[in-house]
Amino acid sequence: MLLISATVMPVSVSASVSDEPVDAIIDDAEKDVHDVEKKISPKDIIFDHLGDGYGWEVPFNHHKRIPLPVIVYDDKSGLHIFSSSRVTGGQDYVDGDVTFRIAPKGEKYAGKVVEVIDGEVYRPIDVSITKNVCALFIAVILVIWSVLAVARWHKTQGTKAPRKFVGAMEFLITFIYDGVVKPTLKNKSMKFGPYLLTVFFFILYMNLLGLIVIFPGGANLTGNIAVTLVLAVITFLITNIFGTKHYWKDIFWPDVPLWLKFPLPIMPLIEVFGVFTKPAALTVRLFANMMGGHMIVIVLTLLIFIFAAMGAVVTGMTTVVSVIFSVFMLLIDVLVSFIQAYVFTLLSALFISFGQEDGHAHDKADHKSADSGATAPAVTR
Repeated sequence: MLLISATVMPVSVSASVSDEPVDAIIDDAEKDVHDVEKKISPKDIIFDHLGDGYGWEVPFNHHKRIPLPVIVYDDKSGLHIFSSSRVTGGQDYVDGDVTFRIAPKGEKYAGKVVEVIDGEVYRPIDVSITKNVCALFIAVILVIWSVLAVARWHKTQGTKAPRKFVGAMEFLITFIYDGVVKPTLKNKSMKFGPYLLTVFFFILYMNLLGLIVIFPGGANLTGNIAVTLVLAVITFLITNIFGTKHYWKDIFWPDVPLWLKFPLPIMPLIEVFGVFTKPAALTVRLFANMMGGHMIVIVLTLLIFIFAAMGAVVTGMTTVVSVIFSVFMLLIDVLVSFIQAYVFTLLSALFISFGQEDGHAHDKADHKSADSGATAPAVTR
């Protein structure tokens, strides 16, 4: 008993004596973690990268941006054009009687350029060249330059096989046209091939540019649902504007039993609903896959800074794991960039082919199979 009491007493005494220093250490650690979280906001970094902006972020310093032109119009004050550097730092820009600024978080129109006139905040018509708009122009220029490079080669070199970049471009053109467009659209491939090839390279360039950290990359275009929606709407318009009579007949009067379409138009309603679900599927598939890939890479990278307050050992281990997985995910995203461009092009070709179905071709095929069955000789033993 004496031994036990002698053993316990020093511990209890030392614990009571050292309660205050331990609490102080814990408070200091919590304060350090709070300071790190305050300095690094994962939520803000993720949404700043995935969202649009009035400037192009400088790598490793999100407080500095490459300025872009801000173009706004309002009936009261007219047209205003100025550099985004005048408002992106949180400062106000005064132009005549109008004050422009970017609305801070928590206010109406947060993150957008607003104008203040006589103390009232207004949202003008904004046609500014934002980061995403600038990246779209860059992607368009790259697509045009790439295609013209192939055309220029064959104009000067004839049938000589191209090499390097031009050879890779010709390989992709042949792969998409011979492997996707021609088997799907057959005799209509020349009509719709240019659009399908253009949309493939446009999406591919946007995907790859989004994986580059520095300018002209870094804009998450295909992770922006507005961009994927416009591409899907173009496919939707081409499918329905150039659709044949047989295509529209199958929508409003499909070949099903009469009770499925009259008096209650069950099947026609389903077919009409299907017309609008096709572009929705194109929009969400491309948007979700590219958004998810970008978000995973950013989160893996931010783990290094989140665990920085836990000591050098934890930070070192986290850094190694995060870097390995980030590089792995970037390599996967390169493959996904090609796959998503390929899938969008393939589905667009399929949807357009649905609108090019000719009822006469099906009737001829049916008559031909019926005639061959009627004239087939009997098999005798």
